[in-house]
Amino acid sequence: MTAARPKRRRPVLLLIVLLLVVTIAVLLWSTEWLVSFGGLPEGALLARVRRSPQYADGRFRNPEQNPNPSPSNREMLRRQFFGKEQRGPLRPVPVVRPVYSAPASGLAATWMGWSSVLVEIDGRRVLTDPVWSERCSPSTLVGPRRFHEPPIALGALPPIDVVVISHDHYDHLDMPVVRALAARGTRFAVPLGVGAHLERWGVAPQQISELDWNESVQISGLRFTATPSRHYSGRDPRHNNETLWATWVVNGPGHRVFFSGDTGYIGDFKKIGSEHGPFDLTLIKIGAYDPTWEWIHMNPEDAVRAHADLRGRVMVPVHWATFNLGFHAWREPADRAVAAAKKAGVVLAMPKPGQRIDVAAPPPIEPWWQ
Repeated sequence: MTAARPKRRRPVLLLIVLLLVVTIAVLLWSTEWLVSFGGLPEGALLARVRRSPQYADGRFRNPEQNPNPSPSNREMLRRQFFGKEQRGPLRPVPVVRPVYSAPASGLAATWMGWSSVLVEIDGRRVLTDPVWSERCSPSTLVGPRRFHEPPIALGALPPIDVVVISHDHYDHLDMPVVRALAARGTRFAVPLGVGAHLERWGVAPQQISELDWNESVQISGLRFTATPSRHYSGRDPRHNNETLWATWVVNGPGHRVFFSGDTGYIGDFKKIGSEHGPFDLTLIKIGAYDPTWEWIHMNPEDAVRAHADLRGRVMVPVHWATFNLGFHAWREPADRAVAAAKKAGVVLAMPKPGQRIDVAAPPPIEPWWQ
């Protein structure tokens, strides 16, 4: 008699099940990746987009065109991967764990990292460009990764009245955050066209207010005005500049805040300061700049100049420290901002991520980034 051969059905079945699980996971991941691209304006929204003074030939445009030629893709890749600057922190970034109860009746700001700031203004809470994901990318596997964790878990955030979005790039518009806050009933103030992304992600139209430059909307007792910016947009490489970018003015009954989002230095800052200022607080970008990018990205000296143009009282720098998205040393934006503010006599607050600042009494600068 010959010995019976061992049965191989179980290993084969396990292999089939494993392949099915992997296939389903890949399909779900790829679908989510495509969904993160967002949507495109259609119907009435598209008609409104086409009426915008900023829109021409199928694209939004800056009023002034960049006089400097853009660097080649090869040059950009060379500088991104072979730059010799110290692009990341040498030690762990100190993070403060904020605790919230009732929103401040005055004016306070908690910098969460990059351009995400929780502003407590006249009894309301406004959150700017909230990004909580590990990477600012359509992928969870590749793309710029955070240098520090969010100071507070997304689910632990206190009730947010309004989220303000400056534009649709991944380091400013984070799909999982949008979905989580929308499920809580949060309202969104966004530039023209960006609402198509939010609706693709399941946000109800009544929760979205889309504005062109110099348009305003009243939400939760606060007045939000989209103001000019010099930048660009796009989440899907096939669709660029089909949504608008903006800076923002937030007016409460007793305080005024300016948020730069992502922009180059523009002469409109003086006009914004004249028409909407003075501002108790300005949140202005200082990082991810480069000589070839300064048309669309302010450097620290430009940021301080913008604050003065806007007639700001206290400036909190944003758009630095969290991601490696600029061709400069990690600590350079902060060092240059402090030096420029001192020279210009500007009141600067440099909070750690998660540190809450009382704008009426900003703390002295502690060079924690050094």
